[in-house]
Amino acid sequence: MTSRVLQSVLLCMVLAHAQSAFGEVSEFSFGVISHPIKPYGNESALRNAIEESDADNLAFVVANGIKSVDEPCTDKIYNRRKTLLHSAKNGLILSLAGSDWAECRNENGRSAAIGKLGRLRDLFYADEFSIGASKIPVTRQSTMAKFRGFVENARWEIGDVMFATLNVPANNNHYVSDAGRNSEFEDRLVANRDWLNRLFNVAARNKADGIVIFSDSNPLAEPRSAPSLRDGYAETRKQLSTLASKFPGKVLVVFSESDKPSGTYGINWRGNLGELDAGSGWIKVTVTQSQPELFSIENVATQASNTHK
Repeated sequence: MTSRVLQSVLLCMVLAHAQSAFGEVSEFSFGVISHPIKPYGNESALRNAIEESDADNLAFVVANGIKSVDEPCTDKIYNRRKTLLHSAKNGLILSLAGSDWAECRNENGRSAAIGKLGRLRDLFYADEFSIGASKIPVTRQSTMAKFRGFVENARWEIGDVMFATLNVPANNNHYVSDAGRNSEFEDRLVANRDWLNRLFNVAARNKADGIVIFSDSNPLAEPRSAPSLRDGYAETRKQLSTLASKFPGKVLVVFSESDKPSGTYGINWRGNLGELDAGSGWIKVTVTQSQPELFSIENVATQASNTHK
């Protein structure tokens, strides 16, 4: 059996399993693992989060970040984390963090972000499936010729909810103050704008109840930096607000900016647009399509913040 035929057979099996597993149910849960690597390369938190989430009945897991900012951006680190992520039993989708690439520097202290982003794309996004034992088919932005390089932006659907990753790093979206050095930022801004438009168009066409977007930073947050510094999230924030205002369902942005333990925060709703800081660790989010609030979080200190306001 050729590899192409084998892949086709595998895809059919995965799609059949996904339809039987999620197509008729109104409730399911997913996990979010956020910035689990502690300083100096301590992998125990990531390993524990994978084992604990594997032991739960989850539809999938999204991992945000594979290395801490103080670790070197080397193939040795990347490959070690790749092996660890591939050990997961659940279908696992990697959402890149700024510490994985945007804050990488070479031995001369100069930015190595563009090269490291390219390396991560080669290592972690080789096909149209999730990582881990449970292979979830995903649609990547790279299927469009104009955005062939943007393999990290992916979407998938379970029940009546669309999920997607969006590469928005938590260092002012990797906007560089030096003139003439923002080609990566500008190209990714164009790609992300197109990706968000497509997400909302597909979700509206499929009459989805909700959209969940996973990113490193919170693009909805108002800038806290000095007015003289260019806001790297301005365009994405405006676009998300505009698209959500026209979408009849819920829109939840899940990000991981804080170092507080996961579960410390609830969902902050502004109309139908919600923000969830996943903290540091892992959380379990349950989708109940028969409930108006749609999303709820387990083991969150302030349960009242989970409800729609």
